[in-house]
Amino acid sequence: MSTLLIHHDAFQGHATPAGHPERVDRILAVNQTLAHEKFSALERMQAPLGSAELAVLCHSEHYVKLLEANAPDDHLVQIDGDTYLSPGSMEAAYRALGGICAAVDQVMAGKADNAFCALRPPGHHAEKDTAMGFCLFNTVAIAARYAQKSHGVERVAIIDFDVHHGNGTQDIFWDDASVLFCSTHQMPLFPGSGHVGETGHHGTICNAPLRAGDDGLHFKEAFEARILPALNRFAPDLILVSAGFDAHRLDPLANINLEADDFQWATGKIMEAAGKFCNNRVVSTLEGGYDLEGLSTSVNAHVTTLMAG
Repeated sequence: MSTLLIHHDAFQGHATPAGHPERVDRILAVNQTLAHEKFSALERMQAPLGSAELAVLCHSEHYVKLLEANAPDDHLVQIDGDTYLSPGSMEAAYRALGGICAAVDQVMAGKADNAFCALRPPGHHAEKDTAMGFCLFNTVAIAARYAQKSHGVERVAIIDFDVHHGNGTQDIFWDDASVLFCSTHQMPLFPGSGHVGETGHHGTICNAPLRAGDDGLHFKEAFEARILPALNRFAPDLILVSAGFDAHRLDPLANINLEADDFQWATGKIMEAAGKFCNNRVVSTLEGGYDLEGLSTSVNAHVTTLMAG
């Protein structure tokens, strides 16, 4: 099984205030983990620079221009309660788009079986016209639209196991029968969406909320009862993963008690579905994970499983 790693030093250029959870140290920890010799077989690609043309696949032109107009030259700009623009933020955000779309290109061309995009800022909270929750562009949603537009993919499944609900991804695909969005997440917790009853206009939204204190057993039950059956019914042509690792027991922003092995298990189940329906095509992108030890061990488990197939 060949696995592609998308990375770039520009992801270190997105700055946030001192003490902010979504900090440069996160991507440095991921890079250090994936520099280990056990990952020497990874195919590595520098993320190319994406563009506003990619961003408007899911966001309004007005919103994209607003972000660009507010991008600072030498300071931080706060654009919502916890989301910031720094001088390096727009390059990081556009390389995140270029990187994940390059991963889609490689996987769809059969040049890699699957891919992991080690990028920031995260994306799944960004709605059509709104930046929020540390997110500027909804990277995974744009990858789904790009796969459909550029590669003729008919059905894309997005699996999101970040501990915070991917409200932005749900918002973008609420009316879309061609994209399945499945999410496990803690409730109640930011951003407040993700109830079981939120199913979209075509039944292609599948939420499996967890409660504070839940552990790997509850996580696996949610996957097996709701996420995997929805994935099997949908039979996707491509699977995208919003890989947030903040449901780890060490994470400071939530209260779910997963271990790295639980993310390994979930990745394995996703890979089984990919083998059944879409010729192993999986593109995973980093979302949350704010404890550096929890993040590192979880990324290790996730990417090791992608490589094993």
